[in-house]
Amino acid sequence: MIRGTRILIVALSLAVLAGGSPGTATPADSPEQAIAQMEREWTETAMKHDAAPLERIVADDWTGINWDGAKGTKAQLIADVKSGNYKIESVTFDPIKVRVFGDTAVATGGDTEKSQYNGKDASGHYMWTDVYVKRNGRWQAVASQNTRFETGKP
Repeated sequence: MIRGTRILIVALSLAVLAGGSPGTATPADSPEQAIAQMEREWTETAMKHDAAPLERIVADDWTGINWDGAKGTKAQLIADVKSGNYKIESVTFDPIKVRVFGDTAVATGGDTEKSQYNGKDASGHYMWTDVYVKRNGRWQAVASQNTRFETGKP
């Protein structure tokens, strides 16, 4: 299962927060900055076929609803990235907005990507919502939903 096609991946650009390694928040980073970075990194996993960041970003009990209505788990997401079932050739991100409510955060955004899923064209513009919860001092995605627009932006 993918995200954005990015299911979730999904979905992320090559930006790295100053002073930190990819996906690693520095003490000065706000929750909004850290989560926005995780969103970009999530999509990058499909470009690099490197699912390791998903182990950290996505909670074990995560559930995603993909653009085609399919429901997915963390294990399925990681398997799709590792296997190459989900391939992103190029991606351009819309602004990512993160709103924090105590130990819960909601990230919304979108991307336009040229991609394939299970050998079929999955290119388009995607809009997505991810819910994060702060557990044991770190933010993790616990639920996701995305919508695909095949031609242009909505």
